[in-house]
Amino acid sequence: MSESEATPWKIGKQLDARGLVCPEPVMLLHRAVREVAAGEVIEMLATDPSTTRDVPKFCQFLGHELVEERREKDEYHYYIRKSE
Repeated sequence: MSESEATPWKIGKQLDARGLVCPEPVMLLHRAVREVAAGEVIEMLATDPSTTRDVPKFCQFLGHELVEERREKDEYHYYIRKSE
């Protein structure tokens, strides 16, 4: 992401799950959530299409906020805010 495309929130942790397949991206996200403080945002990059289903369900199930998700070519970008 270029500086001109900067997010309006501060990223607490960046998670690169590109090249990994289910269930590894969500397992890494689960670990990352434990490493940040409540309210911090995790930026996750992935290439596995199953993350479009798994990441929103993960957030819904555990009560975290999926602030934004988008696709850029063959990459998926997720921004997850850890719940209180």
